[in-house]
Amino acid sequence: MAGVDYTLNEHGALIKSGGVDIAVEWYTPSVVRIQRFPASTHPEKQSFSVTAAPEKVDFKIKADDDALTLSSEELTLRYEPAADRMVFLRADGSRLLEEKSGSSRFVRIDDHGKPSYRVAQTFVLDADEPVFGLGQHRHGLWNQRNSTQHLRQENMEIAIPMVQSPKGYALFWDNYSPTDFTDNAGGMTFDSRVGDMIDYYFIYGATSDGVIARWRGLTGHAPMYPLWSFGFSQSRERYRSQDELVDVVKRYRSLGVPLDGIVQDWQYWGEDHHYWNAVEFLNPLFPDPKRMMDEVHALNAHAVISIWPSFGPSTSIFKKLEAEGKLMGHMTFPQDFGTRVYNPFDSRARDIYWGYIKDNMVKIGMDGWWLDATEPEHSPIKEEDYDYETGSGTFRRLCNAFPLVSVGGVYDSHRRDYSAKRVFILTRSAFAGQQRYGAQSWSGDIEASWTTLRRQIPAALNFSLCGIPYWNSDIGGFYTRGDYPDNPLANPDYRKLYTRWMQFAAFTGMMRSHGTNCPREIFNFGSPGDEIFDAQAKAIRMRYRFIPYIYSTAWEVTSAGASLMRPLYADYGADRRSTGVDDQFLFGRSVLVAPVVTPQDGRKVYLPAGNEWIDFWTGRRHKGASRIVADAPVDIIPLYIKAGSIIPVGPDVQYASEKPWDDLVIRIYPGADAEYTLYEDEGDNYNYEKGSYSLIRFKWNDADRTLTVADREGSYKGMLKKRRFMVSVVDETNGHGLGGDIADGVIKYNGRCVTHTFKD
Repeated sequence: MAGVDYTLNEHGALIKSGGVDIAVEWYTPSVVRIQRFPASTHPEKQSFSVTAAPEKVDFKIKADDDALTLSSEELTLRYEPAADRMVFLRADGSRLLEEKSGSSRFVRIDDHGKPSYRVAQTFVLDADEPVFGLGQHRHGLWNQRNSTQHLRQENMEIAIPMVQSPKGYALFWDNYSPTDFTDNAGGMTFDSRVGDMIDYYFIYGATSDGVIARWRGLTGHAPMYPLWSFGFSQSRERYRSQDELVDVVKRYRSLGVPLDGIVQDWQYWGEDHHYWNAVEFLNPLFPDPKRMMDEVHALNAHAVISIWPSFGPSTSIFKKLEAEGKLMGHMTFPQDFGTRVYNPFDSRARDIYWGYIKDNMVKIGMDGWWLDATEPEHSPIKEEDYDYETGSGTFRRLCNAFPLVSVGGVYDSHRRDYSAKRVFILTRSAFAGQQRYGAQSWSGDIEASWTTLRRQIPAALNFSLCGIPYWNSDIGGFYTRGDYPDNPLANPDYRKLYTRWMQFAAFTGMMRSHGTNCPREIFNFGSPGDEIFDAQAKAIRMRYRFIPYIYSTAWEVTSAGASLMRPLYADYGADRRSTGVDDQFLFGRSVLVAPVVTPQDGRKVYLPAGNEWIDFWTGRRHKGASRIVADAPVDIIPLYIKAGSIIPVGPDVQYASEKPWDDLVIRIYPGADAEYTLYEDEGDNYNYEKGSYSLIRFKWNDADRTLTVADREGSYKGMLKKRRFMVSVVDETNGHGLGGDIADGVIKYNGRCVTHTFKD
């Protein structure tokens, strides 16, 4: 055939294009990998992010003088040799994305003695097509079009070279070196400092959920978190003794404010930086950490501890890693003390790291890992730092994957050695595929300001669209020294900012208070009866009332590739106005969250077209495709429930597992038919992976006003055999806010199907 020189293989084709070869590799009918490399090289590469192997995909091929076309049942690729470009199309022939003609670039470089290339590729988007993703950044951008960004891991900047389009596709640029993303009139370009090939994956899912589900099939599914981690966690920089930490938990219990987690920040190893991050309790104010953990557990709370990937030269772990040649060479925080970072790309180094965590933290009963500074910290940067040979390539070649392999080492080791207890990891950085490691990220050491709070929303949504479902931020901002340098706890503006941030945090992956410059525990803001104290307590209690809904959504995340924090377009793509909304989001599929991000007690809210919306606090109904002004006194965050929803409301508790869900309130938000699945399991082990869980499916027929609760599916140890559901059909007189529901019907449920009809 004169037009295209190609050969077929089991998973696709190899195309000859001048001096460059193009490998097309089908992973599924909707996922394809494209590699371009100089014809003389044919490099082999094992992806750090992609764990799936290519499936056997039935595809058709058509060749003529103008193009080579490869088509699966869901996706068509057309390579046009005259233009040297690959075009991606839906099965119906409509265009999704294309490479810019002749835009593949290979510039020879020397990567510490190894010949390689600087690699780049440009793509052509529709003129009005937005794209989202790229990780999590401070800039506040929602749509990444018309921007230039340097993707390198650093504090407050999570670099993931992946974009998602509302057209129903994502593109993952599989390169781990520092990468420049540029979008302008010339196209959308990824330009990476080093690579033996251009290597990217095209994922078609038709919808945002479809894209994420296929992405997780490619890179790994997100495991379930322990139930307690969805409660409220208190942290501070830092608790200075074990008694202080335990006393904070006791104080919350005495105040009757719910709490599940307490977080110990740095320097439990002491204040001499030569002993930095010893992964041991060397500080004399923590004389008996096992007793500390026993006391925390006796108060029905859990503890998480800060562990870094860098170590001071006087620590035992430093000496062991150094003796085996497993320390990297660049300077890291705290500078000038000889602190060094370990090499997580080396399996032996990962084993040493985990060994210290296991011996000094797991064995005293620590519940979770705050893996801080997993970028890692790198300052000042010297070009020769990137010459370090990791064993899998230079640090220059692999640096952006550092958090993925470091976090992954802890997760895999924990699963291997303590499979009965779920892994919980909080970490400051991430890379593509990290959702498979039971890790969620936060937005780093951000400053306290209204602008920063506002920017957290697009940061979170862009991160979520990279397939990592759990994200959070330091409530109130880590630093207050910028806008609030003097006694922020006495500053009315900061007190309001902190309260609004707490309300926002109630609808993120983890509700966690943390920061420096001033303590953040609720009792530092007043006492019961004080407006700000009561507003914060209300936000925490609201989180707990939503836990059955959150936990069931978490199961959807794990089992179906769903997302927790969702942009409006994910469910309302037909409403083009929803795509541009960057200060609201959906929490699960039913709750629209509109955080207050200014000092005013109210805000404008856009309610997408497609259904009516019901005010969570008042029961008042609003039409879709409408803009409203929401009143929001300091104790209220605007929340709207999709008409045609079923929401389980949990009990008023002091910690997540305090009371069984034997008397759940089930709220019906009428106006359309609705379905909902309540998920339950043992709460803190992996037996659900073996089928130990239950599903209870609810179905509301709006025309007949009938609720059907189906036969329970599955079982697990400790499962409730009998229970009641207190059902409220929400209107302006009943079923709103945090309590006071008057049951419109009581359903006694023993696991067998039951139907109840409600009067108008």
